[in-house]
Amino acid sequence: MAVRTPDPNPGWLSDEELQQARERLPILYVEAIPVRLDGMGQVTEVGLLLRMNEQAVMTRTVVSGRVMRGERVRDALYRHLEKDLGPMAFPQLPASPVPFHIAEYFPLPGDGIFSDDRQHAVSLCYIVPVTGTCDPRQDALELTWLSPEAAASELVTSEMEGGRGSLVRAALAHCGALR
Repeated sequence: MAVRTPDPNPGWLSDEELQQARERLPILYVEAIPVRLDGMGQVTEVGLLLRMNEQAVMTRTVVSGRVMRGERVRDALYRHLEKDLGPMAFPQLPASPVPFHIAEYFPLPGDGIFSDDRQHAVSLCYIVPVTGTCDPRQDALELTWLSPEAAASELVTSEMEGGRGSLVRAALAHCGALR
């Protein structure tokens, strides 16, 4: 019996392997909409990330990322929140891993509300209260805290790619933050 050296990142695919997988399989993602709550548990602010896309256009988005092989959904959610918001954000993960919504992203326009030209993806979507200081990392330029009404506005949702404006509106409606 041969002894093998464990792969240090067994859940990651090379760029080529990821491209091949995206051409053949739906990819599982988690998405989180960071919120601030008042003392009664009502949403007072929604955190949206500002990024520059591949066409050098400024866009807004939510925390998002792939679930690695062998990774629990809760762990993936926490990893992406820390990666995008920084280690001092102090996200309050839900007690249950049941998402408020499941979004399906399709590579062809017109196949649904959500689109991603790279792949067919299935995303488990969460609303996550954040109590700490957010310092965006990775490719995010900043995190903007907006009122629920501003986050759901036509102007802001038009700045979000792939239908994520609809996702933010669904999140706010789910927690009763839209009037």
